Amino acid sequence: MTDHRTPLDSVLETVGETPLVRVQAAPDEVPVYAKLETFNPGASVKDRIGKYMVEQMLERGELEPGGTVIEPTAGNTGIGFAIAAQQLGVDAVFVVPERFSVEKQQLMSALGAEVINTPTDEGMGGAIDRAHELAAELDDAVVPQQFGNPLNVEAHYETTGPEIFEALDGEVGAVVAGCGTAGTLMGIAKYALEQDEDTYVAAVEPEGSLYSETKGEDAEEADYKIEGIGTHDPDTNELFEPDLVDEILQVPDRRAHDELKRLASEEGHLVASSSGAASAAARHVAEQIRDGEGDAPHDTVVTVFADSSERYLSKGIYRSFEEWEG
Repeated sequence: MTDHRTPLDSVLETVGETPLVRVQAAPDEVPVYAKLETFNPGASVKDRIGKYMVEQMLERGELEPGGTVIEPTAGNTGIGFAIAAQQLGVDAVFVVPERFSVEKQQLMSALGAEVINTPTDEGMGGAIDRAHELAAELDDAVVPQQFGNPLNVEAHYETTGPEIFEALDGEVGAVVAGCGTAGTLMGIAKYALEQDEDTYVAAVEPEGSLYSETKGEDAEEADYKIEGIGTHDPDTNELFEPDLVDEILQVPDRRAHDELKRLASEEGHLVASSSGAASAAARHVAEQIRDGEGDAPHDTVVTVFADSSERYLSKGIYRSFEEWEG
């Protein structure tokens, strides 16, 4: 973690142990706490998996020193992997659908990585296919594949989950987090359920995403502006385990946008749309617990603010809802 008392040898040592801060608009009776992942060196939760996965792949011999990491990513994972690769002596190539944040792509390049774009209409599926094609063309290349690699979940089981429970002295009633790859929620949930099997677990997705189908619910597929969470094809999100989840909450774009703007103007959080969705959903769960409409072993809710709004300023994230490009 970042520690002013002790000099550190590498930026990798600052990954993790991020602050857990109360969301002030949540009910007093059932406080909501958010993990502020912008405090990581790459300013997102994905720094955790970048560091953990590259270290583990090197240790296991799946990636050789001087080899290449090739990852399909919307951006934050690329930044996390790029920081880790740079410090651990491997190359990095990232395949990014065109529509995603220009800021993220510039940062990946600044960190020494190569960025390759794929057509927007091919989605993450097209990026995944292209990443595997590139890996087949190179010697000593590996595709970590955050969407299906258990190390993604393990990173949060080993770090994020224990940090939350330590900060709250084990009194965690509910875990509410956005699902993109689902690694963050699954890792925290697995750790939480080991501590108390009655912990309430809720997944957050945009309205228009299809995670809800995995719980037998009807979900109407549609485009959405929220970035970093949600899926149009649950089959590509191999890490998601529906049995660990009590509820899947869909958040409309407008609700997430209103909340991210409120978090900035009222609470000083410069966070992006997935955090707006997570905050709105976590407050909803807290209100349910307060009103006796939800069961949890403790009167606390924990969520994750995954990244910074500064990554999305070019998309008008703080403009009107109609002007926000998403």
